[in-house]
Amino acid sequence: MTEEDPRADLRWGSVPGLLAEVAGRLSSREAIADGDVRRTFAELAAEASTVTRGLMASGIAAGDRVAIWAPNSGEWAVAALGVLGAGAVLVPLNTRFKGGEAAYILRASGARLCFTVRGFLGTDYPEMLDGEDTGELAEMVLLSGEAGGGAAAPVIGWAELGERSSSVDAADAVARSEAVRPDDVSDLIFTSGTTGRPKGVVATHGQSLRTFGTWASIVGLSEGDRYLVVNPFFHTFGYKAGLLASLMAGATVVPEPVFDVDAVCRRIAAERITVLPGPPTLYQSILAHPLRSEFDLSSLRLGVTGAAVVPVELVVAMRDQLGFDTVLTAYGLTESCGTVTMCRRSDPPEVVAGTSGRAIPGLEVKVVGDDGAELDRGGAGEIVVRGYTVTRGYWQDPEATAAAIDPSGWLHTGDIGVMDEEGNVTVTDRLKDMYVVGGFNAYPAEVEATLRACPGVGPLAVVGVPDERLGEVGCVFLVPPGDDDGRDLARRVLEWGRDKMANYKAPRHAVVVEALPLNASGKVLKGELRQRFARGEGEILTQERSS
Repeated sequence: MTEEDPRADLRWGSVPGLLAEVAGRLSSREAIADGDVRRTFAELAAEASTVTRGLMASGIAAGDRVAIWAPNSGEWAVAALGVLGAGAVLVPLNTRFKGGEAAYILRASGARLCFTVRGFLGTDYPEMLDGEDTGELAEMVLLSGEAGGGAAAPVIGWAELGERSSSVDAADAVARSEAVRPDDVSDLIFTSGTTGRPKGVVATHGQSLRTFGTWASIVGLSEGDRYLVVNPFFHTFGYKAGLLASLMAGATVVPEPVFDVDAVCRRIAAERITVLPGPPTLYQSILAHPLRSEFDLSSLRLGVTGAAVVPVELVVAMRDQLGFDTVLTAYGLTESCGTVTMCRRSDPPEVVAGTSGRAIPGLEVKVVGDDGAELDRGGAGEIVVRGYTVTRGYWQDPEATAAAIDPSGWLHTGDIGVMDEEGNVTVTDRLKDMYVVGGFNAYPAEVEATLRACPGVGPLAVVGVPDERLGEVGCVFLVPPGDDDGRDLARRVLEWGRDKMANYKAPRHAVVVEALPLNASGKVLKGELRQRFARGEGEILTQERSS
């Protein structure tokens, strides 16, 4: 398929329709290679149907929300496809969340069931929810680990859900799946913003399939490719540009639960990986690996990156040293189904590194000034997008939806950029002060709200600052009470953040200041704080890395 012919939404209609079609067409081809467990497309469809029947037997109706809080695995894919086959709405949860963060999303989405695991990196996810308000959550199903034990809801095993499925006729499950339409909601992916409260972004089956059918066409994902999915399935990059795009192209998914450069190099060699998307830090880590030459990485052909500034030297090194035939960059946000602009395979390294490419077919993208009028090419302003990828809105939050999408249908991204004469967009700044930690979006308003709950804390502000390994990390600026020098307070705040938030959100640095710089309306001048950090003003206390 070509990028001008995004056939996915016309051909498949829904994710269950896609799975049924590819299972019939490529039945014996390998769909997922997860360690020793291998699934053909036919086996993947059969296992997903078992999950669908198990959910139906558990009382899950079309439109109900079902969460997954687990790392990348074959079981994650089976569970997700089973949820969508039941006509339910998938709610992926970040594996780095603490109990309170996960409980908020379970509660806000109204999730009735949650697939999860025990034992991943020593974490017992059900136990983390014990004592938390999880709203309508009635049951948890373990993809791995022992059932039972303390939790916010009864915990059953993967096998028990399978046993339940026998009470539902296979024909009833097929009918449920065939009833799913392109305009039905497929998933809620929660993202934060200036309010500090995560909001659920609504996406439909048709949106996701059309967007990532186009994505797969532009990057050249093909039948027979072997795709190492390091990007987490709980994010659009892993779930949609990984799992869904691979199903559409007939590629094999090789899920990687956590990024470890040595493990990734071994998997590339052992599985003959051809496709490896990820943030720039992934490729930089491989290039810097002292034993890289001992691994056979010659199978690599396609890399797709973004979410941070990409040095042209990195693009050249990916081609010359890692052997990629194609390296592309892209720009997107959850509110636009993860994709807005993309480079093309014919673009030179300077365009790939210096821009995030042009609008994908079917979208309008422009750069506007404060008055909403489109700027001349080269002028810096807010990036806005209109078209089929734009979300219907935030889940049960019409005010936030109206603030993000104007009456003419333009999604205001909150990102500042410029557009060149060819339509290539370069993202230069962020209106919302968001920063990107190793490919994960961190929102200062949410981080600040958590840190303010630390006993003894007064005025504070969080900004993103440069980090050699992760691109950016958080730095909290604190005003200590009275004559306190603030050192103990700073250490306690850093510890509090590490204990209460996902690791990527927790600030790595703290700086004690006499007062926060404010503008005339009392808002913190965060640009000035970033400049202070760059100049090395004040004592910078640094949290030891835990990952």
